[in-house]
Amino acid sequence: MKLWDCIVIAIRALARNKLRSILTMLGILIGVGAVVAIMSLGQAQETEIEKAFASLGSNLIYVTSGTLGGQGMMGAGGSAATLTWEDAQAIDRDAPSVEGVAPAAQRYDAQIVAGRETLTGIVAGVTQPYQEINNLSLAQGNFITEYDDRAKSRVVVLGSELAKSLFGEMDPTGQSIRIDGRQFEVIGVLETKGVGFGTEDSTAYVPLSTFYATLAPDQVTSRGYSVQAIAIQANSKDEVNSAIDEITAILRDRHRLREWEEDDFSLISMESMAGIAGEMLGLIGLILAAIAGISLLVGAIGIMNIMLVSVTERIREIGLRKAVGAKRQDILIQFLIEAATLSLCGGALGVGLAWLLTHFASVMATRAGFPIDVMLSGGVVVMALGVAIFIGLVSGLYPAIRAARLDPIESLRHE
Repeated sequence: MKLWDCIVIAIRALARNKLRSILTMLGILIGVGAVVAIMSLGQAQETEIEKAFASLGSNLIYVTSGTLGGQGMMGAGGSAATLTWEDAQAIDRDAPSVEGVAPAAQRYDAQIVAGRETLTGIVAGVTQPYQEINNLSLAQGNFITEYDDRAKSRVVVLGSELAKSLFGEMDPTGQSIRIDGRQFEVIGVLETKGVGFGTEDSTAYVPLSTFYATLAPDQVTSRGYSVQAIAIQANSKDEVNSAIDEITAILRDRHRLREWEEDDFSLISMESMAGIAGEMLGLIGLILAAIAGISLLVGAIGIMNIMLVSVTERIREIGLRKAVGAKRQDILIQFLIEAATLSLCGGALGVGLAWLLTHFASVMATRAGFPIDVMLSGGVVVMALGVAIFIGLVSGLYPAIRAARLDPIESLRHE
């Protein structure tokens, strides 16, 4: 029997029991749809994360006080501040693999007032290199300059969300705000960072010298001017490891740490953070895909069950076909094709379901302010359909073997 004839007979057999065939496809449909949607969303999220890290630069290194646990990249409180402005200057001066250094000191409880709007927000004291090293783009105005830092100017640059909260749609540049009762002039507004890793959109940036003089005099200690984090740019991606070694040696020497003592600071590069984020995302995707794969298992059991029912219903048909010359191989192939066709149709509908799910997720994420471009890749679709066919063949193997082994004489006697 020709393959095309087997396919036609399989489609006719399935069409005779439309409702039963559709219900059997549901397990495969849901399983394939869930797996494809999860994989596609995972790939899209991974791409967005790669873009976010790439925007910061693969040669970027963050140094924070104490350990990273519970602090984040900007060293948000908890442990004693062990880094100082003088540490940053020493790194800039003595580390040959370092191109730029940007220390940052922060307060998380500053009262910010603009007109009738009052809120509690984050204020960061930074220097001019902070903008370039952290790849911050200006939507309006200018960033803090060296002159502002030297003169302890009372100027401020607002994150996009903070500017919107304080001034709405009005242009904030040139306006005055009060931070802890002290007047500052808004000289710039940053472009939104969106799904970045920090709090740039909701932070107010002032010159570091002004921060110490007016907003946080308590951060001036006997060790120097305390900072929560130092952003460091290596000369190139290839020099990140040597820069880390140089920074570690300089800080340990300045902090007078002995060989057996642990570091009182933490270093992490954007490259290693990207790797960690990618691994975590991949693990989460794998777990979700495994959960969705349970639907495929349920679908496979359903296909096997229906094929066994089909064999029982068509015993006389099988006996008649064997009586007129059909071989065991023909019967085996016939039922395998029926199972594979059933599974393939479910898989194709599952791909359509996945497209709807990913499109819906993309639209909802965009409306929530986290735009993400989700595409069904050809590789994922082909893999999903291949898995669907494989499941159909495996599920239909036992019913097909059972049908092929039926005795033609006993089959013709079957009522």
